[in-house]
Amino acid sequence: MITVPLEARRFQSTAVYYLRYRIPYPDSLIARAAERSGLKAGGHVLDLGCGPGQLGIAFARLQGAAVTAMDPEPEMLAAAEAGAKEAGVEVTLRQGSSYDLGPDIGKLHLCVMGRSFHWMDRPATLTALDTLIEPGGAVVLFGDRHIEASPDWRSIVDKLTETFSPERHGQRLLRKSKAWAPHEAMLLASPFNNLERIGIISEYQKDIEDIVGRVFSMSSTSPQALGDKLADFEAALRAELLEAAPDGKITEIVESNGLLAFRG
Repeated sequence: MITVPLEARRFQSTAVYYLRYRIPYPDSLIARAAERSGLKAGGHVLDLGCGPGQLGIAFARLQGAAVTAMDPEPEMLAAAEAGAKEAGVEVTLRQGSSYDLGPDIGKLHLCVMGRSFHWMDRPATLTALDTLIEPGGAVVLFGDRHIEASPDWRSIVDKLTETFSPERHGQRLLRKSKAWAPHEAMLLASPFNNLERIGIISEYQKDIEDIVGRVFSMSSTSPQALGDKLADFEAALRAELLEAAPDGKITEIVESNGLLAFRG
């Protein structure tokens, strides 16, 4: 099984872009996942690989959950702290990764992960969570499926990433290859093998600034990953986006989803 090696500072330069430019998970998706999992007010939720805490803050704000947000990146935790304060909720912050899961975290009803599970040793993470998640609790993997974009800005980014960030581009291709087991297969081989998915499909209107900011929030095209190629990459990206969308407008159809995994 292929596991991406832990690189604790992989996202150190992305926090400033993440909250502003990533498409947020809809409140209705959070509410439905909480209802389906039987989460009650005060139930303990771990937002693992929390980034700036979008999921954890949403569960605290909408469901009254007791949230622990855990990430190896200090800048992400600082953003999560600021976001929780702005939302008027309390979130317990922990610096660490899936390799630091232990009984000191306490019993959990849910462990939620937003686009972070693929960075972990997935079987080891699920084994650790089996000792922490209470009976009736669940793991929920949140993500998104990009159904359509007009124009197709992702193909532009893929081509430029291959040129400007070849090592990170190669890692991304590996995760899309047949050698990479899908999350569903990992879950089916774990104690959390009773799976179902909830999805919300929405249309978004974006502009070139939105897309550039989102690209910089990605690990393969972060300012850190691009290094001294950053200015040339940004110039090429803006030029190609403008050529594809002369009016500067981009339409996306995105399914935001939650893969719920209960014990079988």
